[in-house]
Amino acid sequence: MYPADVRYTKTHEWARVEGGMVTIGITSYASDELSDIVYVELPNVDDTTQLGGAFATLESVKAVSEVYAPVAGTVKAANLSLQEEPGLINEEPYGKGWIARMEPIDGSSLDHLMDSEEYEKYVEAERGA
Repeated sequence: MYPADVRYTKTHEWARVEGGMVTIGITSYASDELSDIVYVELPNVDDTTQLGGAFATLESVKAVSEVYAPVAGTVKAANLSLQEEPGLINEEPYGKGWIARMEPIDGSSLDHLMDSEEYEKYVEAERGA
């Protein structure tokens, strides 16, 4: 149900390593919970993030939600197409709906994040709560 090539946080972000960079977005579970996303406040290129620090904001018809960094690093790209089409996050959360690409700070890894199987169990438990 959740792509196996990414890692997941308990706050429902995903992270995919691609050529030394980490691409970050929110999970399909998070986008479903938020419903229709109507506005995205993106991070700025060269912003530095701390592990677990808020670096983007999503506004939906239901709520405003922060996006938290699954890795410490420097923002190298923000998905500017989300400014015109924020709904891409709902339509393709693991593809065209990515939020930012970061260069991780030396020593930062994704080892602390869940794999797809662990995340699926986590979501099932959260739904049952």
